[in-house]
Amino acid sequence: MIINPENVPNSIGSNYPQQFKSAVSGRVKKRLGDAAGLKNFGVNLVRLAPGSCSALRHWHTCQDELIYVLEGDVSLVTNSGEQVLKPGMVAGFPAGDADGHHLVNRTNSDVVYLEIGERSPGDSVNYPEYDLIAKFIGNGWIFTHKNGDIYED
Repeated sequence: MIINPENVPNSIGSNYPQQFKSAVSGRVKKRLGDAAGLKNFGVNLVRLAPGSCSALRHWHTCQDELIYVLEGDVSLVTNSGEQVLKPGMVAGFPAGDADGHHLVNRTNSDVVYLEIGERSPGDSVNYPEYDLIAKFIGNGWIFTHKNGDIYED
């Protein structure tokens, strides 16, 4: 199936609990994988406004992730520190590797990148700097505190 990204609706906002949503308020996704009918993995074309993050710093138990930078310079923050990724650069994050990561746009221009990830049943996401865990159950994510209590918005 051929997809024109211009015809794919923008997805804004986040399903994070309310207190965490502001970190990604400048993130706009086009869910290309959904538009193409893909079931086993997702592909998103993401535009990240200045000052915004791709996500809270995190790592997945079951999902491999890959990002490919198309436009702009973006800071990749991992357990090892921070480095700038430029257009054409790729970063991959294997499932189960407890290397928390996210992208931060520290420039004055938008950043555009592709993100690709599995849709693995039983996946959970750990957020090392926050009292937050996400679990993929059915068709969606449930957010809990690290003690297992569910976040109530």
